[in-house]
Amino acid sequence: MSGRTRVAGVIGYPVRHSLSPALHNAAFAALGLDWVYAAFEVPAGAGGDAVAAMRALGIEGLSVTMPHKDAAAAACDELSATAMLLGAVNCIRRDGSRLIGENTDGTGFIRSLREQAGMEPTGRRAVVLGAGGAARAVVVALAAHGASVTVVNRSAAAAERTAEVGNVAASAAGTSQGSVSVGTAEAVRDADLVVNATPLGMAHNDPLPTDPALLGEGQTVTDLIYRPQRTPFLDAAARAGATTLNGTGMLLFQAAEQFTMWTGHAAPVDAMAAAVGLAIAG
Repeated sequence: MSGRTRVAGVIGYPVRHSLSPALHNAAFAALGLDWVYAAFEVPAGAGGDAVAAMRALGIEGLSVTMPHKDAAAAACDELSATAMLLGAVNCIRRDGSRLIGENTDGTGFIRSLREQAGMEPTGRRAVVLGAGGAARAVVVALAAHGASVTVVNRSAAAAERTAEVGNVAASAAGTSQGSVSVGTAEAVRDADLVVNATPLGMAHNDPLPTDPALLGEGQTVTDLIYRPQRTPFLDAAARAGATTLNGTGMLLFQAAEQFTMWTGHAAPVDAMAAAVGLAIAG
């Protein structure tokens, strides 16, 4: 490091557990870039201040995780179309003196499907469990790529809002197959893809997000959680014969998108994957 070293980082609370420093620093090292990436633990309510610090400290890029995605969006000078639709950012990049808010969660999820499970979303029947920020990003991406998505959530109002945003994305993408509706857990039985976008599974004694009897062979079941790597939900899906993925692939590919936005270089995905012990096929 020197006075010329460029700085990027992640803000969140808590954030010490984050794998993002390992991903990005491995990428900088692989390409020989004079950059460094750090984790900044920013308490709730201070997300806007952290974004403002980018200007004062000359920070080149920020990843944004909970609970700051909404506050960071409000603090940016401009938002990408996806970030504006979601009302949340997970990445901030510089454009001269302006700070641009982006959201790479959805593209990261689609790439993880393609490169880890060999699944194209077009024409697939998907069920997304949950209606929070991560769920919205996944629903928007799936609908924009031509999937038929059912949102299942305890709060019907939140599910309806998520479905509405997904249908806006499908319309904007001009896909005739992409659509989003609200349904019940029974939709899981006929789904090609099931996504757990709830936090259930992070704690050892959490209930499962849906009845594992609804899962079966031929399905791809993914859990956006990556700590722990194997959740009880994924174990139940594997026992039912489904293909399973955790959230590490989504984390990797959304980080790769951010890396390219900041540096202008294609991300060295293999080096990033190796840094977090992930094998990527294809």
